[in-house]
Amino acid sequence: MSSKEETCRNSLSPPLLSSSSSSSLPSVSHFIGKKEDIIKAGRVTKLVNGCRDVLVLFHQGQLHAMDMRCYHSGGALQHGDIEEFNGRQCIVCPWHKYKITLAEGEGLYQAVDDPTVKPLRTRWRSKGVKQRIHQVTEVNGDVYVTLDDSIEAIESDVYQTERYRTVLLKAQPKPKPKK
Repeated sequence: MSSKEETCRNSLSPPLLSSSSSSSLPSVSHFIGKKEDIIKAGRVTKLVNGCRDVLVLFHQGQLHAMDMRCYHSGGALQHGDIEEFNGRQCIVCPWHKYKITLAEGEGLYQAVDDPTVKPLRTRWRSKGVKQRIHQVTEVNGDVYVTLDDSIEAIESDVYQTERYRTVLLKAQPKPKPKK
C-alpha cells in the first residue's frame, strides 16, 4: 500500500463540514450536492476525501451511499439496476449480476435447499457484508456523506486504491479523433 493510500485509509483529511458547523451532522461529512440535483439525476458519483469513489443514489424516497465499484470485480455500480430480492432493495452489478443490498452492503445469492429434491427450491441468502456502505445526511437540502472508516477490511476496499484507479483509467478506450 502506498503512503498516500495508507494516509487515506488511516486518517481523514479536514472535514468539509464538522459537527461544530451543525449539530445534526456527524463529525466528518463531505458535501456531495443538492438533494434536488441528486433526485433529478437518480445517481451521482464523487471522489470523496481524495481517496474513495462513492456512489450516492436516490431510490424510493431514500438516499444511499456505497463504494462505487462492485466488490466482486470492480463493475461500475452507477450503471446497475435496482431490484428487490426477498423484500430487500439491491443494486445489481452490470458486469456479473451480483446483488448488493442498498442498506447493508450484503452480497445476496440464490441457494438451493436440497439439490437432490426436484423441483429445486431456492431462497435468497446473504454472503455477509461485501460492499462498504457510507452514511448519508441531508441538511437544508444539501447532501453529505460520512465515510465508513472502520478498519475491518471489506471486499469493495480493493477497488479504492490509487493503483486500481490508474489501471482502470489506462484501460478506458481512448476517444477517436474527429475528422
